[in-house]
Amino acid sequence: MPELPLHRMLPQFSSAPYARHAPARKAAKWPALKSVKVLDQLRERIRYLHYSRRTEDAYVYWVRAFIRFHGLRHPRELGGPEVERFLTHLVNERSVSASNHRQALSALLFFYGKVMGVELPWMAEIGRPQVQRRLPIVLSREEVASALTLLQGEHRLLAQLPYGTGMRIHEALQLRVKDVDFEHQAIVVREGKGGKDRVVILPQSLVPALREQLGRARLLWAADQAQGCGGVAMPDALERKYPRTGSAWTWFWVFPLATHSTDPRTGVVRRHHLYDQTFQRAFKRAVQQAGIQKTATPHTLRHAFATHLLQAGYDIRTVQELLGHADVATTMIYTHVLKVGGGGVRSPADLLPQLSAGVVVV
Repeated sequence: MPELPLHRMLPQFSSAPYARHAPARKAAKWPALKSVKVLDQLRERIRYLHYSRRTEDAYVYWVRAFIRFHGLRHPRELGGPEVERFLTHLVNERSVSASNHRQALSALLFFYGKVMGVELPWMAEIGRPQVQRRLPIVLSREEVASALTLLQGEHRLLAQLPYGTGMRIHEALQLRVKDVDFEHQAIVVREGKGGKDRVVILPQSLVPALREQLGRARLLWAADQAQGCGGVAMPDALERKYPRTGSAWTWFWVFPLATHSTDPRTGVVRRHHLYDQTFQRAFKRAVQQAGIQKTATPHTLRHAFATHLLQAGYDIRTVQELLGHADVATTMIYTHVLKVGGGGVRSPADLLPQLSAGVVVV
């Protein structure tokens, strides 16, 4: 059955009981859901558990795709065989990666266990795909410099931050004024991957550009204040507890959008930070113009940061802390990159006498 386009609206399912394929055990008790539509129930549960916005978007995408794949049947009518059929379709027809395969499975298990409120026998038996760890693409210092040279303004600064601090691009985009500490030469990353905070270095070479960027951001903040705009989005319940805090300069974005936009969760029109897609396109053009023959993305700059620190002799635990890795095994992947060409091994081909036009030159 061909999959229907994902952008079309789903019918408004309710949570009325449907027949099940297999007897179900009651799952852990969760607060009653107030939403009526299935996907709204999924969003409500994700937000209750404080999952990230990226996780919410991904889980909603896969559950919507699952429902469409089975002809818009209610999820309570579906079970293990339907889930396996959908996952098989993803692998065989859409050729998704193992990581996307795992993400789709995680979304469906979350949906059935924490939204539908049941634990079916197949949930514990279904196989998990194994994700093979790949060596990251790493740019040389010369390649990084050539790409940065072709970027301008805030796009150049956004590229310098992942390479100079090890931040992820979305962490850089979500920086607020209060998180940049010039006195201690540090940047505080709030709610990074896994919802964790950490402190990274503030390179001295970026101080002038960051001060200029803050100057441009303050002009937008002042304009918002003059117009009585609603400030910026605040984390968790801070906006309700301290209604005026979102309008404070210290909470303003370091990289604000030039125009206002509508918050998709609240419907409030206010200033958002820059979108990552805009920067990704600019970086891709710079890489192409620089003639770099690697499939580099903004995240590649983070790989370069880690690899170049290890090449400079810094210990792996320090690099792990700066990157925000929970497990040092994740950071160890960069030591494998160092073994290529720089591990002190000399190829036997380099020990051969020089060859020229079929003649051995001794």
